[in-house]
Amino acid sequence: MDSPLFIGISLGDVTGIGPEVALKALKLEESQDDTRYLLLGDVAVAKALNSQLGLDLPLMEASVTGGTERFRVLNPLGRDLPSDLPAGSAVAARAAVAWIQEGAKQCLRKELDGLVTAPVNKESIVRAGVKFVGQTEMLSELAGTQKTAMMLLGTDDRGRWLRVALATTHLPLRAVAEQLTTQKIQATIELSAAACRALGLERARIGVCGLNPHPGEGGQIGTEELTTIAPAVHAARSQQIDAVCPLSADALFYHAYRGEYDAVVAMYHDQGLAPLKMVAFEQGVNWTLGLPFIRTSPDHGTAYDIAGRGVANPASMQAALRLAKTLARQRGSR
Repeated sequence: MDSPLFIGISLGDVTGIGPEVALKALKLEESQDDTRYLLLGDVAVAKALNSQLGLDLPLMEASVTGGTERFRVLNPLGRDLPSDLPAGSAVAARAAVAWIQEGAKQCLRKELDGLVTAPVNKESIVRAGVKFVGQTEMLSELAGTQKTAMMLLGTDDRGRWLRVALATTHLPLRAVAEQLTTQKIQATIELSAAACRALGLERARIGVCGLNPHPGEGGQIGTEELTTIAPAVHAARSQQIDAVCPLSADALFYHAYRGEYDAVVAMYHDQGLAPLKMVAFEQGVNWTLGLPFIRTSPDHGTAYDIAGRGVANPASMQAALRLAKTLARQRGSR
């Protein structure tokens, strides 16, 4: 790509650590390349925090500039938020959703090369009266696509990776079995293999978790492996995808961590995220697979308990920025 990348960053819930980790990550990345950034959020909050943290980023309000500055801030709401919002404020929650939506729309119009979303709080958003399951689901609906999946990836301090895609995301545990379908699992396997290729990996070997302990023991303690998961694996293999039949999650993650698999497809949220966060809690990244644009986010929440103290670790946000830029460069065009 001849022109610099242009990456959007939604600042998330301003009563949490989103704006802080976003600005800190930008400071760490400032000298790494010539990428331009559009911060979607409250201008006054961004500028005040930039000053309080001593970051000295050259932030410019998008509405009063010619549009060539590297660090622009745009508030699509057109008005500043109150300065004394309590943690989990409904006003902050609704604003965070609006900023994500604006970033997604600009990506769909190919005005941005990718979108990195700072943390939001689902409980606060729902309490604010917004119909919301999660960012993955909201972005899928905005993009008009249902074939998406959440992949979490991260590395430990020795460079060992885990990459985990979820066949289901934000569901009560009792609902997982009834929501799993062969088509959904197959799509997640396919998206995981495509993700490995997008990352430039030499191989795309996908390990697929069973749902039940000991993958159902041949149907003795559950039949989903036989009726739903194995058919999805076989369908993926028929498309020349190197996917391995339902495996016990307690062993599969060990072998994936040792590099025997390039990605793991987990059947439900905590089956996949517990081991991922054990390995890469501070560096984990959430990547939405299957969207027509690049979207990444840090793999942590709003951390209301430490917001405003200036102690939030930006490592996960920086990793999300770096992944978005890597993917955008490989994609090569807007």
